[in-house]
Amino acid sequence: MNSDHSNQMPRPGAIGAFGGVFGGGDACISAIVPARNEAAVIAGCVESLARQAEIGEIWVVNDGSTDETLAVLQELRKTEPRLRVLDAREVPAGWVGKNHAAWQGAAQARLPWLLFTDADSQHLPAGAARALRIAAEHEAALVSFSPAQVTRQWWEKSLIPFIFCRLAQRFSYAEVNDPASPAAAANGQYLLIRREAYDAVGGHEGVAGEILEDVALARRVKRAGYRLWFGSGAGAVDVRMYRSFAAMWEGWKKNLYRLMGDSGAGMRRELLQVVPWAPCALLLAGWRWPALALAGAALLALRLAAYALVLARNGFPVSRMFYYLPAVGLYTGVLAASWRSHARGRVKWKGREYAVGKAAAEGSGH
Repeated sequence: MNSDHSNQMPRPGAIGAFGGVFGGGDACISAIVPARNEAAVIAGCVESLARQAEIGEIWVVNDGSTDETLAVLQELRKTEPRLRVLDAREVPAGWVGKNHAAWQGAAQARLPWLLFTDADSQHLPAGAARALRIAAEHEAALVSFSPAQVTRQWWEKSLIPFIFCRLAQRFSYAEVNDPASPAAAANGQYLLIRREAYDAVGGHEGVAGEILEDVALARRVKRAGYRLWFGSGAGAVDVRMYRSFAAMWEGWKKNLYRLMGDSGAGMRRELLQVVPWAPCALLLAGWRWPALALAGAALLALRLAAYALVLARNGFPVSRMFYYLPAVGLYTGVLAASWRSHARGRVKWKGREYAVGKAAAEGSGH
């Protein structure tokens, strides 16, 4: 981490704990959107944020885009007075680009709540009001929604629900929201945090080199004694995460190892749990002993039924159960790719390469 950077980016002073929450729709939120080559989606994101009365300013941080992102933003500024556009500085050593962009946006924000959200998010009416109401009811300094996931292509319908169902098992909402539990998590697609808490834990500077900055930030907030609230964002925010198979593969290859265990032992446990080893073995043996094929088919049917229940519990269409086998295949492949990438100490995202694990520690001098 660049120790001089904090001197370049002074933070505004903290503002009252729940200032603006009960202000009858008064704007009390600064929205911050890091954007790198998001020309196809940034207008929809900004327009959906602008429809929220609680959002007083929208900071889009143009993070070195080489497409038409900046041109789209300049056109939007003509009709949206709350929109502010900031060109990100060059990413310092030890920082992940998104974290650096978010940090710069936060440095400019002037309202008591900061909403960090992704450029591909679509914010539904009253979503911000709902988040503020939850913060007040639970005295939470950080409220994070897991957005409703929009899937259109077969590879999205296969992999996205499967991963989010696995994440729901790993990061229980009930445990995260329990002040007595050390469990902490958040989703950077929608992360609302009180300015005071953000400053107290060092903001994105404190998680500068973290690939999973949302989870790392949530852990710092909870360890500092603040309350978290993490839950479903259905009805508040929608996200279509990826618009190409290659982008989807690269995104999960970057994150999945850290999300699902962060160790070789964790990866082995995950693979043992998710791959239907017994049904597959019985089906293969069925080429010689047909009775075993029937047993394998029955076990596989039970797996599909169990998956259908998990899908329903997590708000996905039950029809996604018919994508179970391609989902397992894709998940196994990208999990192995993520494991291999992290073992080598390098991950790639949006044209940049980052050191992770031991390589990151050595690079920072730790």
